[in-house]
Amino acid sequence: MVHLDKDTLIPLSNRVFAAAHEPVNRSSRFFEENIRDYEYETIVDIGVEALEYDDIVLINAPFTKEVHNEETLERFRTKLRTKGAKLVIIWVVTDPEVCHQRMVERNSDRDTWKLEHWDEYIKTVDFSIPKPLERLDAGHDLILFHNSSDAEFEKSMQRILPQLEEDD
Repeated sequence: MVHLDKDTLIPLSNRVFAAAHEPVNRSSRFFEENIRDYEYETIVDIGVEALEYDDIVLINAPFTKEVHNEETLERFRTKLRTKGAKLVIIWVVTDPEVCHQRMVERNSDRDTWKLEHWDEYIKTVDFSIPKPLERLDAGHDLILFHNSSDAEFEKSMQRILPQLEEDD
């Protein structure tokens, strides 16, 4: 299994902020207009390339905008079909309070704005399963991964790893 984390692209994105003389704010309009979509496009393209090395590629990224957009999901499915692969979406189910605590513990610069404006930020986050993901005929699999505690994490890992391996 190849594991890719979109956060690996953050240093490159931070250079874009610096080159543009913009503050590093991953919640800003500048980020949304000039960086965000390119990070996602790049990590997906790297993931498709990684299928040359293994038949399971896991991309760790929120895809918060993409999972709500049928056209984007279809574009992902089309790219994957060119490699004989299919899209499996793992939706992480976590309590908002747990997300907050994990951000505090992570102590990352990328969370500064979110933590300083938590009430404003959390109103923009929808923890429900997006409608396009619930469609059984959409051409992808949906796996729920419960992760509000260590016990939930372990149980989810034990359940989904065999599922992913049997699908390849």
